[in-house]
Amino acid sequence: MKHNGSLGRGLAALIPIKKETIISTAELAKTEAERIREVPVTQIQTNPMQPRQHFDHHSEEDLVNSIKEHGIIQPLVVTKTDQGYQLIAGERRLRAAKLLELATVPVILRNASQQQKLEVSLIENIQRQDLNPIEEAQAYRRLMDEFSLTQEQLANRIGKNRATIANTIRVLELPEEVQNALIDRKITIGHAKVLLSLDNPKDQTSTFKKILRGNLNIQETTRIIKRIQPSGEKTIDFVLQEKEEKLRAVLSTKVNIEKRGNKGKIVIAFYSPEEMDSIIKKILGNDS
Repeated sequence: MKHNGSLGRGLAALIPIKKETIISTAELAKTEAERIREVPVTQIQTNPMQPRQHFDHHSEEDLVNSIKEHGIIQPLVVTKTDQGYQLIAGERRLRAAKLLELATVPVILRNASQQQKLEVSLIENIQRQDLNPIEEAQAYRRLMDEFSLTQEQLANRIGKNRATIANTIRVLELPEEVQNALIDRKITIGHAKVLLSLDNPKDQTSTFKKILRGNLNIQETTRIIKRIQPSGEKTIDFVLQEKEEKLRAVLSTKVNIEKRGNKGKIVIAFYSPEEMDSIIKKILGNDS
């Protein structure tokens, strides 16, 4: 699989990537001659900074079958240690290689700081959409805590919108039972954001159980929460807010969605004629 300096075509289609701010596997390597080599599987230690804790066995089986037929196409990224090598990126490939009892695997050898190791692991997993919302939130929190990053700095580092970082981290405030349901994908991140509009953990848990019992969607959950909240207290429309965040990320400017019933308008801000032209090109694509 070929990598460029961005997060990958699927995610890049939604998120504008500033290549100079992203630490990618490509940036951790130099020339082709320097970087690819075969090393014994037994000498590679897993990355303790790896944010991913849960692995899908079905997708793992698919990867094993693919490697069995085609080999490891994309090298792993490792750094040298006193004991051998430590993995920076490619844990699924390493796990598959061990299951296949491969003697060696192709690697890229590169020096990396602890922060770079965590960033690369996080970005690799985001690119493949492998992290569940709790793992993603924990990884963001860890980057911020261990390396004294603000939400804005972290957003710039990994090519995400600051509001997305903030909202993702908030899921760690939910009761453990709800967090476990997110890990097991029994509820969506949209459900979790709606539950966060309730201040009382007991209300969050009881509403969560109603979601499971009734197989409620986000709109149905929002209606239940409106009945729980005190009169006059405004319920945040998290579905609308998430759409605003996606538009802001794609257009790189402030976007507000004003909705009244089934009607409304989308307000897109620009601050110069050049920025207006840039926004129009992003909306129209090649037709502009």
